[in-house]
Amino acid sequence: MYRETLLDFRDHVWTFVGAFCGIAIIGLMARGRFEMVDNVFLIGSFGASCVLVYGVVNSPLAQPRNLVGGHVVSAIVGVTVHYMLPNEIWLASALAVAMSIVGMQITKTLHPPGGATALIANIGSEKIKSLGYMYVLCPVLAGVLILLLVALLVNNLAPHRSYPLNRNWKKMLLRRYRRS
Repeated sequence: MYRETLLDFRDHVWTFVGAFCGIAIIGLMARGRFEMVDNVFLIGSFGASCVLVYGVVNSPLAQPRNLVGGHVVSAIVGVTVHYMLPNEIWLASALAVAMSIVGMQITKTLHPPGGATALIANIGSEKIKSLGYMYVLCPVLAGVLILLLVALLVNNLAPHRSYPLNRNWKKMLLRRYRRS
């Protein structure tokens, strides 16, 4: 069940720490490899994901399945649509966003920033468009995995937070580890 997380100053601090670390790590990975305008690792939809995974950690839309799956599904849709309609940016953009939403609904991975991930595959710089399906792996999958790892760390360091929403995830991991 969704519960508002920004109730006191502690939540603001943890939200800041998570968002800062998540974006900083992604940016540092690309530092020196790309010019500032071509830094393909930092896509705009990651900023919106930070709002969810660090700001409203109890939201169903902020959970790991939604974070990772929503971005990956949307990136695949976005790149596919770009290949189908490379010269009709208005139509490709509309189709990519609409189809990515439906794809996320079907796969039960709805994550609102995913719509922007699909859109970026069509309106992004030439460097992003030239990545083709590599866009799905890097920056999208690599970036969301970094955001997820930071969310797992930061949101569980705070004694009054638990992420993901399924509070039994730690026990499930320990059981699987012990069976191995």
